[in-house]
Amino acid sequence: MRRIRAQAAARGAAAAEPAEPGRPSPGTDGLPQIEHIVVLMMENHSYDNYLGMLAGHGDGLTIGPDGNPTETNPAADGRAVPLRRFDGTTQIKHVPNQSWGASHVQWDDGANDGFVRAVEDLSPGVDPAYAMRYFDETDLPFYYSLASTFPLATRWFCSCLGPTFPNRRFLISGTANGLIDDVSFFLTDEPAAGTIFDQLSAHGISWVNYHQMTKFQVNWRRLTRSRGLRHLRLLAGAIAAIIPGLLPVLLDKLEFTANLYPLDYLDSVNHLRQMKEFWAAASSGKLPAVSFVDPDYKYGSEENPQDISTGERFASQVINAVMAGPGWPKTLLIWLYDEHGGYYDHVPPPPAVAPDDVPAESLIQRIPLLKLIAWTPLGRSIISHDAGPDSYLRYGFRVPAVIVSPYARPDYVTDTVHDHTSVLKLIERKWNLPSLTRRDAAAADLLEALDLDSQPAFLVPPTLAGPKPG
Repeated sequence: MRRIRAQAAARGAAAAEPAEPGRPSPGTDGLPQIEHIVVLMMENHSYDNYLGMLAGHGDGLTIGPDGNPTETNPAADGRAVPLRRFDGTTQIKHVPNQSWGASHVQWDDGANDGFVRAVEDLSPGVDPAYAMRYFDETDLPFYYSLASTFPLATRWFCSCLGPTFPNRRFLISGTANGLIDDVSFFLTDEPAAGTIFDQLSAHGISWVNYHQMTKFQVNWRRLTRSRGLRHLRLLAGAIAAIIPGLLPVLLDKLEFTANLYPLDYLDSVNHLRQMKEFWAAASSGKLPAVSFVDPDYKYGSEENPQDISTGERFASQVINAVMAGPGWPKTLLIWLYDEHGGYYDHVPPPPAVAPDDVPAESLIQRIPLLKLIAWTPLGRSIISHDAGPDSYLRYGFRVPAVIVSPYARPDYVTDTVHDHTSVLKLIERKWNLPSLTRRDAAAADLLEALDLDSQPAFLVPPTLAGPKPG
């Protein structure tokens, strides 16, 4: 089991002291009303893309007299590309794009007018209107029902203007630790203060990452991320990076959230569980103190080109299982998305606290050998996808987020700025744990959305609309 990194002390009092120094020692429960925290993070959709048409609730799209959104983005030829609803719930592969470079083009110094241009630049020949696509209640009946019932966060930003891996790293460690891409071959580093999993384990607080991998796949991933084989992994990644035909080898799908940093043997054995164990634990009231629930990243995470209905059905099963289980009276579930997927959102991301002093590095910066191919089509593609600043001083775009609990405030909407480190802040607040970085130290927890001093409003779970049939 990984120990809490000694370097945490070097981050100063803000990162090394308990959440509330006047309270008892770290590991002491300060929120006994909540015994189970469940995190369900799906993939790649902005707030406006999913919930922009949620009428009279939240902060979505501006609707014109014709009933359609009024927002547009300019194309290279000067025409205004409007938001529009496409028929169906399937998406197209790799479009739009949410790379570090694409995200900063989309943001455009706060104008949020680069979504069409990013498609034109990175995916020439593809209809750029896909970046301006939105879904509505017809497409996502369960999600609209969920967001209309439980507290909705209208200012939940992803943690950085970039793709999945760095944003999910923020979720579990309060930092991306320099990562700005989704290249998995080079994930051999560890954050100085460790992860929230390290903190939980150190204080005897139960946690599980529920996933959809086979035991063989989990053991293989653990082996290829082990300390002894890191140099081989780096070598294989470098070879794949300089041979264009092998590039897809680098772009692995995420297998489970905890795998974004190397896992030791005991972490894998003790804390990774298949989804069948989640269903059993939820139905018996035996969920751990903290659960991270991962979708099937190949078929049901809602990333393009998947059918979003598949992911919605999975999410509905998870949420309904939690509400129907005997542990529901003392449970808090957070439904959210890792990043915006390249889809339009109208709210400019605000500045953010730098998590630490680790610079944001491109793939070529991390692997200097790749400078040799900078002039090739592959090299130019890497450079364009990684273009941008070398820091994490701004949040990414808004994503859907709902807080589900019997203690949730009915019909509540919060416009407090949150990001993924708000999940860390909540966990740290409950068990008086030290912050991992400056980002989670500054984050807002989610207690605003709860009323812990009154009879729970949702002690009897509400009946939500069903998902769209498959």
